[in-house]
Amino acid sequence: MRKTVFPLIIFTIILAAFTSCLSKLDTGNINMDNWKNDRDGCKGLRIKDLDELQSLKNTFLGATNQELIVTFGRPDRVELLNKSQSFFFYFLEPSSECDSHNKEKEPLKALFRLNAINKVSEVTITTLNP
Repeated sequence: MRKTVFPLIIFTIILAAFTSCLSKLDTGNINMDNWKNDRDGCKGLRIKDLDELQSLKNTFLGATNQELIVTFGRPDRVELLNKSQSFFFYFLEPSSECDSHNKEKEPLKALFRLNAINKVSEVTITTLNP
């Protein structure tokens, strides 16, 4: 009995250590319910928090990709760049996936650049693509 309990205790401690590291990032006054319910920016809810996002964007530097996902939800798009970097896209205006997409201009988006160790190295709010 003692041999089977000890590995279970060790496993529980290790699991608790890993899950305690993944906490939500401080998003100030951004309405995260609206953010997560506005996939691809189609409903126009994310753009309402643009000023707050602008003021907080540098606080996300050094965050991990998993912390971004826990906080902001699954990215609208992920782009890999030369095997050592990736970008998480969160659209603030309707993307090409939306019915209300403006085909004549590129939508505004929050870009999180992640380095080779999956940490945020840059946050940009732009209409340009990487």
